[in-house]
Amino acid sequence: QVQLVESGGGLVQAGGSLRLSCETSKETLRSYNMGWFRQAPGKEREFVARINWSGAATAYTYSVKGRFTISRDNAKNTVYLQMNSLKPEDTAIYYCAATTNWGSLSGNYDYWGQGTQVTVSS
Repeated sequence: QVQLVESGGGLVQAGGSLRLSCETSKETLRSYNMGWFRQAPGKEREFVARINWSGAATAYTYSVKGRFTISRDNAKNTVYLQMNSLKPEDTAIYYCAATTNWGSLSGNYDYWGQGTQVTVSS
């Protein structure tokens, strides 16, 4: 069974940084493409970033390009989302997800973590 455990969320001032982690198993990391999504209050869940199983390919939603970086450390069985220059509009619950597909649609992702709250104050 695939398990995804996010951590690293918190409260930060605008302009600050946070690094989210998504810990999973070795088998999952080697078999699945991984993504980060977020959901703000009253809004639909939206794609943030994704990385393929080898780490060779990444993609980002336009609003985070140049500020967020997705990466994976297969030795630690962990996917990261480094978030810099945070803005109040980045406030949301952030979810890690796994898929055998390659895309930005949440419906294509098979497994989800429980989420971690990120709050950016102005």
